[in-house]
Amino acid sequence: MSTHTPDLRSWLATLDRAGELHHVTAAVDWDQEIGAIARVALSLNGPALLFSNIIGHENTRCTKLFTSGIGNRRRIQLMLGLSGDYTDAEIVRHLKDVFKNPIAPRVVETGPVKQNIVAGDDIDLWQFPAPRWHASDGGRYIDTFCGVVTEDKVTGRDNIGVYRGMIVDRDRIVKLLATTQGWGGHLEQYKPEPMPVAVVYGWHDALPFCAGSPFPKDVCEWDMMGAILGRPVDLVACETVPLHVPASAEIVVEGFLDPDPASYAEEGPFAEYPGFVDGHAAPTPVLRITRITHRDDPVLRGSLEGMRPGFLVEDSMLNYARSAIAWNVLEAQGVRGVTDVWMTQVSNGTNIVVQIRKGYRGHAQQVAAALWGTSGSIWFYKNVMVVEEDIDIHDPQALDWAMAYRVNAGQGDICVYGPTMGSPLDPSTPYQRTNMAKYGSGEWHRVLIDATRSWDNDPRPEWGGRHYPPVNKIAPELEARIAARWQEYGIGIPYLDDARRELLTMEKLSRRFPDV
Repeated sequence: MSTHTPDLRSWLATLDRAGELHHVTAAVDWDQEIGAIARVALSLNGPALLFSNIIGHENTRCTKLFTSGIGNRRRIQLMLGLSGDYTDAEIVRHLKDVFKNPIAPRVVETGPVKQNIVAGDDIDLWQFPAPRWHASDGGRYIDTFCGVVTEDKVTGRDNIGVYRGMIVDRDRIVKLLATTQGWGGHLEQYKPEPMPVAVVYGWHDALPFCAGSPFPKDVCEWDMMGAILGRPVDLVACETVPLHVPASAEIVVEGFLDPDPASYAEEGPFAEYPGFVDGHAAPTPVLRITRITHRDDPVLRGSLEGMRPGFLVEDSMLNYARSAIAWNVLEAQGVRGVTDVWMTQVSNGTNIVVQIRKGYRGHAQQVAAALWGTSGSIWFYKNVMVVEEDIDIHDPQALDWAMAYRVNAGQGDICVYGPTMGSPLDPSTPYQRTNMAKYGSGEWHRVLIDATRSWDNDPRPEWGGRHYPPVNKIAPELEARIAARWQEYGIGIPYLDDARRELLTMEKLSRRFPDV
């Protein structure tokens, strides 16, 4: 496999060398079995999986399927070129800086994706081993962890997003589309004409990592992929649509999406990211295929959805990028003092926690308002929790403690805002309010939990002149003496590491944050 330029094959080689890839050569069924295998392997923190013996696809145009490529923290570290000791917080901070340094793509004449060009009656999506991932799915979902490419007619800027799609015929994919998303806005520009679309299956996993993340409208995902990889993405022109795609992609499908509701087809159901079974189908736009290009011996990229406690999926890992993006968005909108951001993985960013150095009344409210005003808020930021620097936002115990002792609903620490747009896939919203055709989105009432210290109290001498009682700590001098004599005590267990010692004394934190 090639290691000269970033692509799926170089990524597979990276995973293989790190012991993070398993080649599944046993015969497997595309109907539910692949999805179930991936589900179990992900829950066990197992390797990425490359299936090469798929029943019914032994001799089709494509015989291989790759999944779970960024299914755990170590694989995210590998993708970013980071060592294995990087914490969640350090990965988010790294991405925050990376995303500030875009690298634009470059157009090249040709590439391996042009090795095979399929047109006319030879177009047959059933030749690709798209799984029926879940028992309740309405069909075979080929568009799960792909890159859907469209262009803004006004700015000429590309949008690359992850938008699910189900095969309904040899040359048709029915697509879920929200008007508030990037390509939904593009479709409005093209009406009443069909919109040109290209779908990329299989390139370096920087593609789905960025395509599934809510970058602001003025940011191009190609630039962000380049930033992650440290070099431009090489793009080639498509055959039948005025778009560009990675020159070394495995498979590209080209076509046109018709905005006319008369052309819609039933899409779904699909067991989506919240982890529940969505039991209904709905009419959505259809992508009619005009060309397929692919490499020799191509590999289809796909991923199952549906996360719940104990069973995270690849989409959960995108919250490293989503957290970094939210942090940059907050700073760009003038929110000061943000010191950490984390979009919880099991909620897929429906919940977000922001750590701040509180500087003024309404600081937490400003955080929530800034997040709720973004286009990405259709899927994210339903519940916002804001804490201060002494609360580790990656520690559920710390968040529980802050919720218990720094939140008083009667004092305005919990704010409900809405109704607003929201995820149509959230089962907590009444079904009749999730009609995308009628409303363009679902409906949410959003919640801010302000778990920062209240400034309403006057400073008290027994609190050392603070507005809020100080945290019970051990003096650094006493802690150092305990550490020095720990072996002498004969307790028989190792002493605290440096991070726990700081948590016990808060010596360093106290210098910049005397309120503790």
